[in-house]
Amino acid sequence: MLTDKKCENARPGEKPYKLTDYDGLSLLVKPVSKRNPKGIKLWRFRYKFNGTDQMLSFGKYPAVSLAQAREKSMAERCLIAKSINPSDARKKAKQEKRNTFAALGQDFFDRGCPYGKNRKLKQVTVDQLQRRYDEYLKPSLESKVVADITVTDIRRILDRIVADDKTETAHRVRALAERVFRLAIVCGLIDNNPAAALLGTLPARDTTHFAAVTDIEAIGPLLRAIDGYDGTPEVAYALKMAPHVFVRPGELRGGRWSEIDWDHKEWVIPAERMKMNREHVVPMSRQVIALLKQLRPITEARDWLFPSLRSDDRPISDNALNAALRRMGYSKEQMTAHGFRSLASTRLHEMRKGDEPLFDSAVIEFQMAHMDANAVRATYNRHDARKHLAARRKMMQHWSDFLDRVKADEKAEVLALHG
Repeated sequence: MLTDKKCENARPGEKPYKLTDYDGLSLLVKPVSKRNPKGIKLWRFRYKFNGTDQMLSFGKYPAVSLAQAREKSMAERCLIAKSINPSDARKKAKQEKRNTFAALGQDFFDRGCPYGKNRKLKQVTVDQLQRRYDEYLKPSLESKVVADITVTDIRRILDRIVADDKTETAHRVRALAERVFRLAIVCGLIDNNPAAALLGTLPARDTTHFAAVTDIEAIGPLLRAIDGYDGTPEVAYALKMAPHVFVRPGELRGGRWSEIDWDHKEWVIPAERMKMNREHVVPMSRQVIALLKQLRPITEARDWLFPSLRSDDRPISDNALNAALRRMGYSKEQMTAHGFRSLASTRLHEMRKGDEPLFDSAVIEFQMAHMDANAVRATYNRHDARKHLAARRKMMQHWSDFLDRVKADEKAEVLALHG
């Protein structure tokens, strides 16, 4: 019978040997090797089941103590007394662990979050999905075997989210769960998707839009407030550029000096930084070029147009522009960083030359980098980043001139520009 002292003092010999405890438990002492220069001690449990000799491993000593090894052997003896083969039980437990929701979720993220829109996701999107998964799905489901998860299990999670007045989040969590379970179907773990069964059962989403200043009388004060912003230069110049370039806040703040084509007066944003994964060209008006020339000596050495003060490895935060607007006195119900796109789109679509639109809607939408609403047409329409470029260049300069006049409160000229 073993003692802690015997286990501790056992030294490796030239050949493996074992020290026997009782009820089939023993400690195998293996000799020194290149892989184990101090030797190694392994717990072994031998038993008979249906007349056949079998063996299980309980791990290494001292990581698994003598008391723990005995506890494990006793548990296995209890299974044998119930006519259950411990080896089969262990295999079943391992298989169930592989089939848990936690394992499925890990596989889902390892594969890049498949079964959504047919394009590679940006890291910021993956991070959002991971946070949603960790906060809402994982706590309730991670230990469950996927095949045992029911529609009711998912419904309970969604009901709690809705009860917290987060209807939009509930819709997004359901959609994420549907994608995860779709992977389970592909892997042969389940036949039916419990999250898909809940499509259309949640309260309707509140239709919300990014708040934006679009009234002609309110644009001037906003632009003058931006000119008077006294925060860091990086945020100040990002705010000044935002009304002129139509890009999304993430595309703006992630801009790099290497993307600026001074010769052609263009900002060329690579596909991997765009929402639709397509290269996008922003013709730069004289006003934008002037702003960049002012910014250049401040940030050019740091690669980013608008680098973070805390690190050269990243740009300003995704909340920097919204925080600046709040500091300027604009609430989230009045104006957001994304609202500059709405401002430009709304006003440009309303501009007229007589009874005709001043700018073709297709040109405006292309400059906004919007996906073609007709999915079939979009599929067969080869994207060209320089499509409508001459018309877009003219429109961008017209828009910057319009903003200058509104900011200067030159009402007569503004009305003329507006139509």
